[in-house]
Amino acid sequence: MAQTIERSSGTEVETSPVRVRKLGHVVFRVRDVDRSIKFYTEILNFRVSDINEGGQVFMNTCGDHHTIAFAQAAAGDAAEQPSRDQLGLSHFAMQVGSVDELFEIRAFLHRKGIQTREGRKGPGSNIEVSFDDPDGYHVELYCNMDQIGAENRTRPAEQWRRTDTLEEARANPVPANW
Repeated sequence: MAQTIERSSGTEVETSPVRVRKLGHVVFRVRDVDRSIKFYTEILNFRVSDINEGGQVFMNTCGDHHTIAFAQAAAGDAAEQPSRDQLGLSHFAMQVGSVDELFEIRAFLHRKGIQTREGRKGPGSNIEVSFDDPDGYHVELYCNMDQIGAENRTRPAEQWRRTDTLEEARANPVPANW
């Protein structure tokens, strides 16, 4: 149910009735659909759900029909990611069960020759292992994200405890109560 709130300026703004429950799916334009299917099935354990009449591939991993989909980029091999200072996707993140899983995932990725970044980066205090897929899309696998209560209170910045490694993140946990 939408409601109306009053701003300090005295104008009223209607509150949106939208209540997002989770991120649904991400669709990527890729240089080589088959290469992307191989990476996402072999590295991230996705499964192909369907392929539509236009060749778009839908993949699943956690119950929904699709979490990720791939469409061929019009420019094919000539397609490039925008530079970091341009508009575009920064990254997408997927939750895993524990820090122990992240250690196992990091070792697996390194065995596959995939360079990773890791640690605890700040707001949310989640611990991550991140890497780029074959087209340069940045993927984050994370655990232990802070949960926000009804009063929308967040962890104070001095408790973020940024780290550059999984080992540091495990050895320096954030306070449980904040």
